[in-house]
Amino acid sequence: MLAKKRLKGALANSPYFTAGIRLPVLKGDLILLDFNAKIKETGSLFDTTSEELARKEKLYKEGRTYEPLLVAVGEGWIPKGLDEALVGKEIGVQETIEIPPEKGFGQRDPSKIKLIPLRRFAAQKVTPYPGLQLDVDGRPATIRSVGAGRVQVDYNPPLAGKTLVYDFVVKKILSTAEEKIQALIHRRLPLTDVSKVNVTFDGKAVSIELPEESFLMEGLQLAKRGIASDLHKFLTDIDTVNFIERYVRRAQQTAASPAALATQERASAPEDKK
Repeated sequence: MLAKKRLKGALANSPYFTAGIRLPVLKGDLILLDFNAKIKETGSLFDTTSEELARKEKLYKEGRTYEPLLVAVGEGWIPKGLDEALVGKEIGVQETIEIPPEKGFGQRDPSKIKLIPLRRFAAQKVTPYPGLQLDVDGRPATIRSVGAGRVQVDYNPPLAGKTLVYDFVVKKILSTAEEKIQALIHRRLPLTDVSKVNVTFDGKAVSIELPEESFLMEGLQLAKRGIASDLHKFLTDIDTVNFIERYVRRAQQTAASPAALATQERASAPEDKK
């Protein structure tokens, strides 16, 4: 039986081994995944990595980056049924899987549906209506109905009890340290231009220099801690992660007014000979 080993170097991005055997996804891999996800009962789309489709189906969200999703296979970053289905799949092959509620977002729990007085929402200047999603008592919830001075609040996940259908394709298996580091940084800082992030690593240490425009980003310290944790987990040779903040002096350029320029010209002109 042919021993299958991961390729390195120039062939790392190829979906084939040199012997022509397609490379399958293994548990623990970092992969890039494209998908469209629908609710089986209604056929309605609820998530996608395609910006074009999101706009078409009126699901587009400002600030979200629509691109292949980074997934650590087997780590629970996505619904369990999809996570399990990825193992053994081949790069570039379109797949469809049906996921029951117990391997999706769980069964609906009637005990998580509560009646709350309408006056509590009015006191917080919130006008509840069916379908509104918000935090109630520190927990995410969906408003199901409003009437007779009471509001029915559902603490179940919106997709609880639903059978899900995923159309997906594995776009790439990340194989080099460079690819993994870049992808893990992008996962935590999706709005930062990764081309402006300077990464160097030497032996067991990685140094990450973020662009100055990201220094005041909300939640940056938590993101940096998350990046360090991810790198320790998925690149086991790395012991130390350093973050570098570099502040460069900018040249001060003041635009001179026309009058000031004229004064400068007169001052620099040679004196008339008498």
